[in-house]
Amino acid sequence: MTVDPATDIGADSGRPARWIPAVLGEPTARGIRCRLCPHHCVVKQGQVGACKVRRGGPDGLETATFATTVVHVDAVERKPFFHYRPGIPSVTLAAPGCSFRCGYCVNFRISQYGRDDRAVWEAREVDPREIVTRAAGLGGCVALSYTEPSLALELTLELARHGREQGVEVVWKSNGFLTPEAVELAAPALAAVNIDLKGVDEESHHRLTGGSVRPVIDTIRAFRDLGVWVEVSTPLIPGVSAPKPIAEVIAGIDAGIPWHPMRFSPAYQMADERPTSPGELADAVAAGQAAGLRHVYVERALGAEGRATRCPGCQSVVVSREIWSLTENRLEEGHCPDCGTALEGRW
Repeated sequence: MTVDPATDIGADSGRPARWIPAVLGEPTARGIRCRLCPHHCVVKQGQVGACKVRRGGPDGLETATFATTVVHVDAVERKPFFHYRPGIPSVTLAAPGCSFRCGYCVNFRISQYGRDDRAVWEAREVDPREIVTRAAGLGGCVALSYTEPSLALELTLELARHGREQGVEVVWKSNGFLTPEAVELAAPALAAVNIDLKGVDEESHHRLTGGSVRPVIDTIRAFRDLGVWVEVSTPLIPGVSAPKPIAEVIAGIDAGIPWHPMRFSPAYQMADERPTSPGELADAVAAGQAAGLRHVYVERALGAEGRATRCPGCQSVVVSREIWSLTENRLEEGHCPDCGTALEGRW
């Protein structure tokens, strides 16, 4: 692995202004091993790992991600979460950095910090109590999204600590590229995660992301087993995302996990690729249903029906949605009002 030197200088120069102690650092004879993601980078003092936002410091591992480039308020459906507290607002943060290097990333100006000269550090330090108080006032949650939230695990833990005092939960939109140790540390702090499963073919997944798919699948299973609500998203990328095997993998973990096949939008280094067609999205829904998944959603291309939650017992529509917003939630304490069937989720 190649590491680049990191310099602790001011934010106005396009570099992090503050580095703080990080979790999951392990001293070795060659330097500090980061055990947050499966890259397992070993860094000496002043060197950053593959994510470009964790480095070796004088006293151990350090992180620059107690910071955010945005503070947005949007609907939790936008993450997307369809079975976690429908309709609530989420105060959304995004610390720069990513453990993947996907060539289609629409958020590359923040996710690819340290890899792309156009990704300049513009993040500012976060006050977790202030963020949680804002979310509490809205009756919502705090979400980490747009970049890889696991790299901001220290921030997540602090948000969750303050959140417990005010009844505010924390959720992630993640690539799922975590070690088992990171999952175990993060799980008590999280109410829900939506994990991108971009494909299940190892070679094509590595070519797209720079990382193995096996840890992603293991993370989906592990978060579910630890009681975190899990949903899965898949951008249907030509040559990478074959719907049938992806659906079968998800169903093999839990057929109640909601799956969101998503339209691939050409961008960044893959701007010349073609977008996913509505027909391909409809085929993905059919593949998910054939695999036994009880809840498969398409955000836009298939209209309101593609976003509706149906009772797996009687097939009544129990939750209806607009794009990124709730229209009606007919569930009664998580049960279908027509036949009484319990639906998976955190309602």
